[in-house]
Amino acid sequence: MNLVVIEGFGKLETVQKYLGSGYKVFATGGHVRDLPQKRLAVDVRHDFAPTYTIMTDKKAIADKLKKAAESADGVLLATDPDREGEAISWHVANILGIPEDAPVRIEFNEISKRAIQQALNSPRAIDKNLVDAQQARRVLDRLVGYKLSPVLCKKIQSNLSAGRVQSVTLRLVVDREREIAAFVPEEYWNFFSHLKSAGGDAIRAALVGKNGEKFKLGCEDDVKSLVKALEGAEYVVKNVKKSVTKSHPLAPFITSTMQQEAMNKLGMSLRQTSAAAQQLYEGIDLPGEGKVALITYIRTDSTRVSADAISAARDFIGQKFGEKYLPEKPNYYASKKSAQDAHEAIRPITLDRTPESIKSHVQKNIYALYNLIYKRFLASQMADATYNSVSVDIGANEYDFRISGRTPVFDGFTKVYAVESKDKNDDDGESAKRVPELQVGEKLEFVKHEYEQKFTKPPARYTEASLVKAMEEKGIGRPATYTPTVTLLTARKYIEKTGRALAATELGCTVTDMLVKYFPEVMDIGFTAAMETKLDGIEEGGVRWQSVVAEFYDGFEEKIAEALGDEYTLKEPDVETDYVCEKCGAKMVVKTGKFGKFLACPNYPKCRNTKNLDENGEIIQPAAQEESDVVCDKCGAKMVVKTGRYGKFLACPNYPKCKNIVNIDSGDKKEEELPITLPPCPLCGKPLKKIKTYRSTFYGCTGYPDCTFTSSDPPTDKKCPECGAYLVLKSGKNGRYYKCSSKTCKYKHDFDNG
Repeated sequence: MNLVVIEGFGKLETVQKYLGSGYKVFATGGHVRDLPQKRLAVDVRHDFAPTYTIMTDKKAIADKLKKAAESADGVLLATDPDREGEAISWHVANILGIPEDAPVRIEFNEISKRAIQQALNSPRAIDKNLVDAQQARRVLDRLVGYKLSPVLCKKIQSNLSAGRVQSVTLRLVVDREREIAAFVPEEYWNFFSHLKSAGGDAIRAALVGKNGEKFKLGCEDDVKSLVKALEGAEYVVKNVKKSVTKSHPLAPFITSTMQQEAMNKLGMSLRQTSAAAQQLYEGIDLPGEGKVALITYIRTDSTRVSADAISAARDFIGQKFGEKYLPEKPNYYASKKSAQDAHEAIRPITLDRTPESIKSHVQKNIYALYNLIYKRFLASQMADATYNSVSVDIGANEYDFRISGRTPVFDGFTKVYAVESKDKNDDDGESAKRVPELQVGEKLEFVKHEYEQKFTKPPARYTEASLVKAMEEKGIGRPATYTPTVTLLTARKYIEKTGRALAATELGCTVTDMLVKYFPEVMDIGFTAAMETKLDGIEEGGVRWQSVVAEFYDGFEEKIAEALGDEYTLKEPDVETDYVCEKCGAKMVVKTGKFGKFLACPNYPKCRNTKNLDENGEIIQPAAQEESDVVCDKCGAKMVVKTGRYGKFLACPNYPKCKNIVNIDSGDKKEEELPITLPPCPLCGKPLKKIKTYRSTFYGCTGYPDCTFTSSDPPTDKKCPECGAYLVLKSGKNGRYYKCSSKTCKYKHDFDNG
C-alpha cells in the first residue's frame, strides 16, 4: 500500500477513486509546518535561518500522517503544482524523514484518471528552487509583518497590522480615494446634427472637429456660437471608409481574469468565485459517478493550453458548429513575462461534460462559474468574428461631423461567448447600427441640432474585480494571494464595501500615510513588483533566497528604530476622566482599541481593569451576576450564572485567576431520545457518541484523537441513493427527515417512524 499525500480534504475522494486499490490518500489540509505565530522565528543574524514548527492545530494530523507513512510501502507527495504546494511537500518530507533527492514528488494540473496516471509514471525529486522561492516570500512577509506592525500600534492604535503585499494593495485603494476627492469636474457638451439622405435615411452625425483638428464645446455659450455658425450650412459627404474588421477571441481564463469576469458577468464576489472554483477543481458529486473534478488547477497566471486540450477543442468545435468556426491554425495566447508557465490556463477537463449536464446537480454559483469557464475556453479556440465597418466624414462650413457603424458578417466565437462592446457609451466610436449607403460629394438635408451638457467623471472606485486586475497589471502578489489580500484588508477595516465598490476607511488612509512616511520603499508599487521578479529568479535557479532577503533587510532595522524613536504620532492621547478605578483608586483614562473607545486603568499592566463605553461615551454596566449554589471545584468560590453567545453557563467569579466553567443542564426538561441507533464511525468503524460542551452539542468518534470524525447532526446507517454518502437525521418545522451529509448533494427524505 502506497501513501499519497495531497492538500485539500475536498479532493481526497476524487483522487482516491482514480488511484484505485494499492493507494491510500491522505490530506493535510494545507500547511502542516510553518513559522510559529507568537515569535519572529527568523534568525536575522545567521543568514535569515527560519525555525519551523508543526502548527498547533495540525499536531493531530501530523501524528496521523506519521502513523500512515510507517505502515505504507512508499510515500508519494501530490500537493498542488505551485510554489506553496512544493513547500508543503518539502515540509511533509522533513516530518517523515524523506531525503530531499528522493523521487517522491508527483504533480497533476487536473484531477483526471489520465493526468494522475501520468503523474504516477514520472515521480521526481522535490524542486528546491520552488521551495526556496516560497521560503523567501514567507520570510520576507514575516519580517515586514512583525517589524512594521508594532510601528502602527505605537503611532496610531493597537491591534493594527502591515504586510508586504497587503499594505501596497491598500495604497492603491487609498490613492484612488484621494484622486476622487481631489477631482474637479469639467463641463463639456455633446453636439449632433440630425440629417437626411437623398434616399430618405435618417442620420445622426456627431461633431468631432474643426478644420481637421479635434474640437470640443466647453460651455453653453460655445454651443450657441456653433449653432449660429452652422445656420444655413451645407452638409456634404467628404469621405466614406469601408472595411472588414475582425474581433479575436479572448484568451482562456487565468485566475485574475476569471475573478474579474465572474464579478462583472455573474455578480460573484472574490470569495464566492474562489470557493466555487475550488469545488470545481476538487470535484463535485454526480449521480452514479461519485466525485468528479471538472476543471484544471485554478491558481495560474499562464494562458498556455496543452496540445491535447487544443486538439480536443478543435474536434468538438468542428463537429458541433462546423468547419467555418475553426481557425486555420490553433489560437495561441501570450502570457505575461512573469507567468509561471508550468501551469495551464483554467479550462474544463473535458468538453464532453457540458454545463447543462451538471446544472441540476450543483449549486447555482457553481453551475454559473463552470458555464463561464467552459464557454470562455471553447470560444478561445474558435474563429474570429468579422464585421462590415463604415465610417462617413461629413463637412459643414469649417466643422467636421462623423457617423460610423459596424454590422456583423460572421459571428465566429461570439456564437459561444458574448463580449461586451467597448463602444457602447462612445458617441464617436463604432456601434452595431446600419450606416446608409452614401457617396462622396453627396449633399445631406439638415433636420435639427441636438446637444446635451455633460461633466467629466472622477475615476471609479475599485471593485474587487478591478482591484485584482490592478494587482495583476502592476505585479503585486500572485494568483494565490489576490483573494486573501483583499479579504484581509476588509477584515482589518482598512477598506469597506459600498455596494460593489471598495472605499478606503479613515483608518486605512491613516495607516497608509504612516507607512509611506517611514517606509516609502516598502510602500512603493514598483519596488513590490520588482521583488516578485526576484522571487521568480529564485525559482528559476541561480539566486540564493537568503541574498534576496538580505538585500531587502539591509538598513531595515535602522528604519524601524528611527520610526519607533520618532515622537511623531497620530495616536489619540489618553483622556483622563473622573471615573475612579475601583481596584486601585487611579483615575481611569479613555483609550481607543480595535472595537472603539473604552476606559482603562492608567496603571496597566499592574492593574488591568477596563470598562466598555457606548456610542455616547457612557459606561456599559455589566448585567448583575446571579450567584448559584454550585461551588467551584478548583478554588472553592460560589459560581455565578453568566450568559455567552451560546447561552447560559456557570463561571468562577475569580476569573481570570480561575477559569473554571460548568455547563448548565436543561433542568427538568428531559432530553428526547434519538429514534435511531448511532451506527459505527463512517471513517474508522469505532462507536460514535454524543458530546455536549458549553458551546455546542455534536456527534464524535470514540477513537479521538486518532479519528477526528464529527457531525452536528446524528449520522444514520443509511446511504444516499444519489451519491452514496451517509445520511443524517434532521428536524424541521414539518418534523424529522433524512438528509445527505454531502454539502453538494440535495437529497432529502421523510423520516418513517414505523
